[in-house]
Amino acid sequence: MNDVRRQSSGFSLIEVLVALLLICIGVLGMVAMQGRTVQYTQDSVQRSSAAMLANEMLETMRSNRDQVYTASGNLNPNSAYFTGSDGYPEAPEEGSCQPLPANANPAEQLNCWLTRVQETLPGAAGLAAEVHVCRAGNTAGTCGNAGRAIEIQVAWRVKNGECLDAADSGDDKTICRYRVRAEI
Repeated sequence: MNDVRRQSSGFSLIEVLVALLLICIGVLGMVAMQGRTVQYTQDSVQRSSAAMLANEMLETMRSNRDQVYTASGNLNPNSAYFTGSDGYPEAPEEGSCQPLPANANPAEQLNCWLTRVQETLPGAAGLAAEVHVCRAGNTAGTCGNAGRAIEIQVAWRVKNGECLDAADSGDDKTICRYRVRAEI
């Protein structure tokens, strides 16, 4: 009868260890979630910068339509706004882009824009073949010789697998790309 009347009070060691285990799992989950949040934020900032740069070049070309189109209304394949196969033309002189003179020719505007791409996006300086302004080809990421659309692509380097848009990273998982195709 004494055993029945005796009541348990407090927690057993097993209950304390289970509670501690559950708290640790919750804290580790929050730490992992915080790490992903930082990664998503960084990717978002880089994509926003890439979109801003691509839009800047598109608007620059739009403001100088006579330098982009021929008199018959077709894209001029020899326009100085289009990058060659090597991507980056000659770098501009230090300070010549801040601010860009209103009477700057298309080649100077392209050079200054490419310099801003290199300065703004991480690792873009080593990706000359990945950055282009050209007549849009039939598939995204390629340049072509027909049509009125223009493709602007910028690229930057990240750690392996950190490019959150797998479709834009291609075979090399350390390169993120942002491209816009438009008709001006």
